[in-house]
Amino acid sequence: MIFSRLNKLAATLVLIAAWSGCGDTFRPVAIPITPNPPNPAAFHYMLVLTQNGTGDPGAGSRIDVSGDTNVGNAKLGLGPVHATLLPNGTRIYATNMLEDTVSSYAPGTPTTVTTIALPQGSVPVFAATTQNDFVFVANSGSNTVSAISTASNVVVTNPAIPVGVSPIALVELPNASKLYSVNQGSGDVTAINAVDRTAGVTIATGSAPVWAIARSDSARVYVLNSGSGTVSTIDTTTDTNLNVDVSVGAGANYMAYDRTFNRLYVTNPAAGTVSAFDVSSDPPKALSWSGLAIKDSLGAAAVPASIAVLPNGTRAYIASATVSGTPLVTIINTSDGSQRSVISLSRATMSCTGVRFSLFAAADPGGTRVYVGNCSAGNTSIINTLSDSLVLNLPAPPSAAPPPVPGAGPPPQNPVFIMTGS
Repeated sequence: MIFSRLNKLAATLVLIAAWSGCGDTFRPVAIPITPNPPNPAAFHYMLVLTQNGTGDPGAGSRIDVSGDTNVGNAKLGLGPVHATLLPNGTRIYATNMLEDTVSSYAPGTPTTVTTIALPQGSVPVFAATTQNDFVFVANSGSNTVSAISTASNVVVTNPAIPVGVSPIALVELPNASKLYSVNQGSGDVTAINAVDRTAGVTIATGSAPVWAIARSDSARVYVLNSGSGTVSTIDTTTDTNLNVDVSVGAGANYMAYDRTFNRLYVTNPAAGTVSAFDVSSDPPKALSWSGLAIKDSLGAAAVPASIAVLPNGTRAYIASATVSGTPLVTIINTSDGSQRSVISLSRATMSCTGVRFSLFAAADPGGTRVYVGNCSAGNTSIINTLSDSLVLNLPAPPSAAPPPVPGAGPPPQNPVFIMTGS
């Protein structure tokens, strides 16, 4: 037994000697340290459309969230009013209502713009898409919808798709199967097959519909009826009005959708209120604070124009104005409608009549900024959502109007619409 143990010990010593003599050196295992991810704000941008009077081209300005800077202006047509971005982020399409054209360009190369002609008298007022192959345009003047191939930047619907009277807005389902034209003049909605681009049934809603939102599951479309002061619910499977309208008051003008909590928010400048609904089931259910009266910092009534909700759904930023016309942003908690703060914006200095939204709000995809296009002031206000404070007022590109006083520069253009980039 002693001899066996000595043999095992000798064998162990031989192995140790062999290992130590092979020249290898022990090195500790390196544990990689994962660096902090890049700030997502660096990859986000916003698009601001600006008008330049009735006789000069407007512009599309790209504002990068990182740095709060305007990094480039695209030269658009006369009277740009609305735009859409392809889901893959490769091209922007802006409607120019005063010259019957659509401007198309890549966000990274705003100096190269393609102009797409529509038939005379089209008066394009709205562009929409949830697909990369086609963009749809509502032609208010000709009661039609045009489809543009994004591969060739050519209109492929000849003749255009017939819809109701004075189409003012469009919404395509997230699954890209159907498109709905909101026809303000005839008080109805036209269902359109987005695959073969043919008109379907006409769906009666309330009077003077002005906006529509598609639910994220593509099962419902909600239509805001400004004249009758209601929101209608359309079943997209049967293309029928479910007749479960909810009241938001006559004069309601804009509707925003929060996909995080499946909610609708509606602004009503006539009543000075914001309404909110849970739309996860039928009919839409009003939140406890729905119909909230919007106030300024002193508690006086304010006139809401539009609303932006943060991507996480926790706060809403309401672009509004005092009765005397001072623009401001009222910030509320969406959980209970409580007012957090009020931010005053630049006082209007220029005429901005006939514009659909004198103040238009939008949140960046990362939720770090809210942007408010201030038409009469000629700038875009940038709000830091972490501190709920005004970062700066970014001037719009110079207009073609004469300087207000000798020796001064020309006044800025008028922001009319803001769209989330990527």
